[in-house]
Amino acid sequence: MENFLAYSLQDLPYVIVTLLIAFTIHELAHAWVALLFGDDTAKNEGRITFNPLKHIDPIGFIFVIIAGFGWAKPTPVNTYKMKHRRVGSVVVSLAGPVSNLLLAFVGMGFYFLFLQMDIGYSQIILHFLNLFVSLNLILFIFNLLPLPPLDGYQILSEFLPLKWRLKVQAYENYALLFFLILVITPLSRYTISPIFNTLIPWITSEMAGFYYYIFQI
Repeated sequence: MENFLAYSLQDLPYVIVTLLIAFTIHELAHAWVALLFGDDTAKNEGRITFNPLKHIDPIGFIFVIIAGFGWAKPTPVNTYKMKHRRVGSVVVSLAGPVSNLLLAFVGMGFYFLFLQMDIGYSQIILHFLNLFVSLNLILFIFNLLPLPPLDGYQILSEFLPLKWRLKVQAYENYALLFFLILVITPLSRYTISPIFNTLIPWITSEMAGFYYYIFQI
């Protein structure tokens, strides 16, 4: 059975807990920031909540476990309700990935805290926190890729001239297919994987450096 999963059976409980938290906070961040800019669409659909059931897409969740990538329920956003439509759209799109970066940062803090403590099950906790940080950094970087349907594409589209945006929108369905090919085929080793392999160690190192200073290790 383990051969059909993206993660080992031993890590699966940690992955599930992490994704429930990461997906929930990600989509909640979109909804909450949209409300700050005047769009109550997500609020009216009950998406400003810490209840994972409101944010988790069962199929997308299973895909993460099996294929290593997946999705939550998209947060409904109506930019035309916003006070500052373009700025609001960009900030709302950024809110989700940034929430994952903040979760990774907090997780790293707890990792260093438990590293200093001699308590039972500390190795289990440290292993969970290591996965928690890594998965949230993956979600942070992954969602900023400028490909539909990711947040990075929504951000990029707001900076494109209108005529270019309309041209790109006409090819969104093909772009989605291109995105899937990049993610689930060996091409990912030469396209997306190098981005992760470069950015994740760098971000992890910077966060660790901060906590080394804080904890005076």
